Amino acid sequence: MRQHVNPLSKYFDEIEIIPHLNEIFEDSRLPLHVDIGSAAGDFLFDLASENTNWNYLGIEIREKLANHSKLRLKDFSMNNLYFAFGNANNIFSNPDYQFITNYMASISFNFPDPWFKKKHYKRRVIQPDLINFLSNSMKKGSLIFIKTDIKELFDFMHLIISNNVNFIKLDYKKFSPSESFNPNQIKTTREKYVISSKTYIFENIYIKI
Repeated sequence: MRQHVNPLSKYFDEIEIIPHLNEIFEDSRLPLHVDIGSAAGDFLFDLASENTNWNYLGIEIREKLANHSKLRLKDFSMNNLYFAFGNANNIFSNPDYQFITNYMASISFNFPDPWFKKKHYKRRVIQPDLINFLSNSMKKGSLIFIKTDIKELFDFMHLIISNNVNFIKLDYKKFSPSESFNPNQIKTTREKYVISSKTYIFENIYIKI
């Protein structure tokens, strides 16, 4: 589902309180993966249930979907999964949430809103300021995953990330998912739809050096 929400709206200036990781996860020492645009949470529910040696945090800007994920989580005894509502750029730029990137081993941007009109490019989630922040706060060896079915958006994201000297693109052929946040290569709902439509998926992985 692509239901665009203007991330630059003042509505998102007020940030939801996110407790410290040791308050929301049973073991905050586990590697943390953050999924930006977690939608209804299906992807993270699957990941967290299969990979109990990772913690997962989903950030979703569409409030109804974020609340839906939170309600679902109450029905499961999962202590390695948490959902937050809000604009990821505003959350990461808030010094109160520096602890998220301090623990973060990887972050994914799966099929983000494309915002096709050039005047709306500033609404896309991956922006130079965000990548510069991640560049300064992520640990060496941490990973960024991007995935989309829109070539122009893929090129846009790749250009912004690759322009930062602290990130280099990994060769997929040399990357083993076994030790990543997604060792079983679980697919998102959108990815399943794109595959069924026989549409090409563009994806890259970048490592903080």
